Amino acid sequence: MEPAHPKFVPDPSASRETMERLQREIAAHATFEDAFAFDPRAVSATGTHTLDSITTTDQATDRSSADEPADAAHEPPVVVGVDQAFLDDRAVGAIVALRGGEVIERASAVVDLEFPYVPGLLSFREAGAVLAAFANLDVEPDLAVFDGSGRIHYREAGLATHMGVTLDLPSVGVAKGLLCGTPRRSLDDLPEGARVAIAADESVETTGEGVIGYALQTRQYDSGDRHVNPVYVSSGHRVGSETAADLIGRLCDGYKLPEPTRLADGYAAEVKRERGG
Repeated sequence: MEPAHPKFVPDPSASRETMERLQREIAAHATFEDAFAFDPRAVSATGTHTLDSITTTDQATDRSSADEPADAAHEPPVVVGVDQAFLDDRAVGAIVALRGGEVIERASAVVDLEFPYVPGLLSFREAGAVLAAFANLDVEPDLAVFDGSGRIHYREAGLATHMGVTLDLPSVGVAKGLLCGTPRRSLDDLPEGARVAIAADESVETTGEGVIGYALQTRQYDSGDRHVNPVYVSSGHRVGSETAADLIGRLCDGYKLPEPTRLADGYAAEVKRERGG
């Protein structure tokens, strides 16, 4: 898979000011609402399609009424998990593609690092390996789930948005920590399945909407002695905030992280070991 918009591919010679300006352009180009062809109810970590736990947006409902069963004649969409690892002065990009909960392909790439670590510009550091891995992917994905932020970013252009727009691919970001924004209520002791809206605050150059993502409690212990923190889900490109949270809830299979990125994380570590890391 090659970039649909090569102008958004990072330039190692660009200044920080130029990179931040490019992020603003990426955010302006991004579509933070549903614009995909698959039925979100057909997305599953196990291949089992259920209709009782999905909340669709108006756009999703227009495609396939919530009162009608998902079309069993159509194959489930191809969902890819995307993760990265670092090996000395190189970066590893790893992609695991699943259809109906089954792994159908893995693709990876190892490239030289051309960008230093700069807070807020992490997508520029990781983009080379990610795009190289996508170039090695044979299957055409319907949805990409990135280990990293999407719209929950200072300029609404985290890795999932940057790569989603560059590839013109429906994408969602799932981060382990909250980069910016403010939860609309406490995140303490959330029950499994709960979600809390993340609102833009003064640290976010928002395009106008208050909600930029959700804290999603994908797993929780029954006992109060132990606690699992939520993950932070946000639109990358062509997926709305509510649908993004719905999809990630459906892609978790008893783990904190959604299955696509959990498998991509393991694959990235495997590639790193094979290359001497």
